[in-house]
Amino acid sequence: MAKFLIEVPHEATPAECKSAIQIFLKTGSHFLSHADWGCLDGIHKAWITVELSSKDEARNILPPAYRSRANIVSLNKFIMDEANTVIAQHQSVS
Repeated sequence: MAKFLIEVPHEATPAECKSAIQIFLKTGSHFLSHADWGCLDGIHKAWITVELSSKDEARNILPPAYRSRANIVSLNKFIMDEANTVIAQHQSVS
């Protein structure tokens, strides 16, 4: 399984915050009901970390209204021995 960070933005209004939170909590999905929120710090986004098979599967756990605006990032961990490989990959992409 791959690990993904899902970032879901919403508008910075009290009504949008309330709506987003309620929608996530009402889905009954374990993933969504355990989202972390930045609203109280002025960052109107929810973050969810999941282990699933693909980015498409990660996107599909979201309520339909939030799927198109979500940012989904594949997460990896590196060990010190991999540093040169990672640097080389970044240089070949640039």
